[in-house]
Amino acid sequence: MTAERSASQREGDHPGLGAQGLMARRSEVRDVALIVALLGAITVLHLFTTTSAQAMPMHLLYRKMFYLPIMYAGFVFGRRGGFITAVAASLLFALHATISLGGLLGAHIDNLYEIVMYLTIGIMFGWLRDMSEVKTMDLRQLSRQLEDAYRKLEERAIQLVNIQDYTQSILRSITSGVVTVGPDGSVATANPAAERMLGVREEDIVPRRIGTLFADDAGLDEGVAKVLKGRIPKSVRDMRLVTRAGKVLHVQASTSRMRDVDGRILGAVVTIEDVSEVKALTDQLIRADRLAAMGELTAGVAHEVRNPLGIIRASVQLVEESGYDRDRVLEATSVMKQEIDRLDRVIKALLDFGRPSKPYLRLTDIGEVIEDVVLFTRRFAGQSHVTISVNDVRELPQIMADPDQMKQVFVNLISNAVQAMEVTGGIINVSGRADDGFLSIIVSDNGPGIPAADIKKVFDPFYSTRDAGTGLGLTIVHRIVDEHDGHIEVVSTPEQGTSFTVSLPVYQTGEEER
Repeated sequence: MTAERSASQREGDHPGLGAQGLMARRSEVRDVALIVALLGAITVLHLFTTTSAQAMPMHLLYRKMFYLPIMYAGFVFGRRGGFITAVAASLLFALHATISLGGLLGAHIDNLYEIVMYLTIGIMFGWLRDMSEVKTMDLRQLSRQLEDAYRKLEERAIQLVNIQDYTQSILRSITSGVVTVGPDGSVATANPAAERMLGVREEDIVPRRIGTLFADDAGLDEGVAKVLKGRIPKSVRDMRLVTRAGKVLHVQASTSRMRDVDGRILGAVVTIEDVSEVKALTDQLIRADRLAAMGELTAGVAHEVRNPLGIIRASVQLVEESGYDRDRVLEATSVMKQEIDRLDRVIKALLDFGRPSKPYLRLTDIGEVIEDVVLFTRRFAGQSHVTISVNDVRELPQIMADPDQMKQVFVNLISNAVQAMEVTGGIINVSGRADDGFLSIIVSDNGPGIPAADIKKVFDPFYSTRDAGTGLGLTIVHRIVDEHDGHIEVVSTPEQGTSFTVSLPVYQTGEEER
């Protein structure tokens, strides 16, 4: 009997389980009554039909009719119902065959074969029916699973659509231009802000290369290609772009790789931030700073020149009043020569600062640069009882730099540290580290330090704590580091020492010498 019918029977056995269980119970009773009626009717036909030779064809027909209730029972109740009905039919036919048809053995063994066929048909037909029911149940379960999967897929699709709409709303709302490109560098999408900046519609630029969108892309296409090829992890640059319509854009362009959840590169995202207004304000501030710096520079030059000129004037007067006394004249001219040399140093430093030479950038091992600097400053430092210690510079990554200008930077820093400790002596420590794409060289000492009020002045022109200094050394150092796209920081604690940190970008594969 099938699982479905058994469940229906259990529902029918308990009152109050509903109309469906009651209907199943009634259907089962009706089927059983029909099977019993068929068996009874066929048996009655056998009993009330004579056993004469003329009536034997009818008996053959009647015994074949037993297959009807057997097959019906197998179809309705499965293998169990087919077997029980086959047994019942076999018993009824065996009784009739024994009484009226000559028995089951001997010449009438075909009657026994008929009983075997009843049992076989009942079992086989019921078994086929059970298998069909099992298949049906499996298909129904699979159908339910498919319905659940479809419902979940539909919910997921709705979520994805909502996420896509939400993402599109964000992209439409932000003021920065966002352009996505495929692995080949061709434009895939552009948000409304990018369309406004470029003066074109998205459908007009897909799938063209991003460089073709500009009359002058300032190297944007080349930067995107480097990011896509993995030569650099990301790119952030200030650019001056010129659109096809001739519009000039001062932007900050940021390019980064776009990956899927499995880490495969899908392309790149280019974010274009229009900083034209910011640049205009920055230019105004720079002009104001330049004017202020020029005023300070003029005052410094006037001060540095006036003092030697005053001393030279006094020396000339001394010569005039000396009555041409040889000793007094030689003394005065010696002072004049010293002051003229001092003026020459100021003018030379001023020219170096005002007309800086363009750095020749090439692949540079900063460790070798530092070792060369220490080699020819160590003796000078030793004369002031200062020791120079070098740590962790041989394994540092390479940089694109001008080695000669880098030597000038570190000679200045070490010389300043030595001069700050020439009375008391001390230790200068030079070390390096690489972090977040930058190489940092730290030059620190344990000297007297710099007062907090003077920290902000150390890079200003003509600021010096020594009478013989020009005050342009650290200013030139700052300019050289700036031209190498780096930055320099100073930290000092009075009576404990000073530390200068020079940070320079690490060499990335694909950079060219210039």
